[in-house]
Amino acid sequence: MMEGSLILRTAARFLMPLLLTFSIFMLLRGHDQPGGGFIAGLIAAMAFALYVFAFDVPTTRRILRVDPRGMLGWGLLIAALSGVISAMLGQPFFTSQWWPIQLPVLGELKLSTPLFFDIGVYLVVLGTVMTIVLTLAEAEE
Repeated sequence: MMEGSLILRTAARFLMPLLLTFSIFMLLRGHDQPGGGFIAGLIAAMAFALYVFAFDVPTTRRILRVDPRGMLGWGLLIAALSGVISAMLGQPFFTSQWWPIQLPVLGELKLSTPLFFDIGVYLVVLGTVMTIVLTLAEAEE
């Protein structure tokens, strides 16, 4: 695959951090408001797909740092374990659990099983989409 233009490469370098930051924002607000792991994973995948188009597959794999198939597996494990926690506490599978944590500067932070589930979904979506995108891009080269 041919490398993208100078404008596309410059835009990709500028947009990638913004897209990844926005995806984290969507991930963290999703269990309370619209958003969540699925849409956040798609936004993150879009950032990396833009990098594939602007540069090439090896550069994108280097930026991604992990194999997307492994990311998919870890995401499934995290999502499944988020349901097991409530079962271990004697409640129905996937019953939400909340743990408030007091942080010195940030104040109260609420960790929850819905957040862990969303993180798992995020990793599954990002891993799946990036596996597809990278496989198609490699086939084209």
